Amino acid sequence: MQETWVRFENWLQTNAPQLLSNLNPGASETALDKLARTLNVSLPDDFLAFYRIHDGQHSQDGGLLNGEELLSTQRMLDEWTVWNDLLTSGDFSDAESSPANGVRADWWNSRWLPLTYDGAGNHCCLDLAPAEGGQYGQIIRMWHDDAERPLIAHSFAEWMTDYVQGLEAGEYAFSEDYDGIVSIDDL
Repeated sequence: MQETWVRFENWLQTNAPQLLSNLNPGASETALDKLARTLNVSLPDDFLAFYRIHDGQHSQDGGLLNGEELLSTQRMLDEWTVWNDLLTSGDFSDAESSPANGVRADWWNSRWLPLTYDGAGNHCCLDLAPAEGGQYGQIIRMWHDDAERPLIAHSFAEWMTDYVQGLEAGEYAFSEDYDGIVSIDDL
């Protein structure tokens, strides 16, 4: 994950240097342990390696991932808590999603860890409870008001590598209007 971060930071330096200051220092082992204990899971090695370098970004500063905030470990817990409180209160008892193969048909699952936030309640999540045919640590999209639960990548490393390759290939650009990096299709 070190190489992925170097490539990401190099792209930022050239294309959006103002966003470099939005990166947090690496997550502490205490913060990473708290995540794992709260969700009662083992976190994937690729995720841990990535977050030991940078603990996401400052809350809601220019979106680093296609216009979305790259959540810090604390923001992950904040967003997870909101969704988990709704789950435990029964808000989703009659709700089912329309999942991709390998993704549970839940509206929300307590072992989905939000990684991004778009400001409207939607997340890319680390799936730590895949359905049959899925992979532990796959990345899924969770919409707050849509039942679709697509599979985005088979692992955290694949997801981030694909994104950085997209940056380098010119598929994304910094937008002052969006105050962040967005797909060139959205410009």
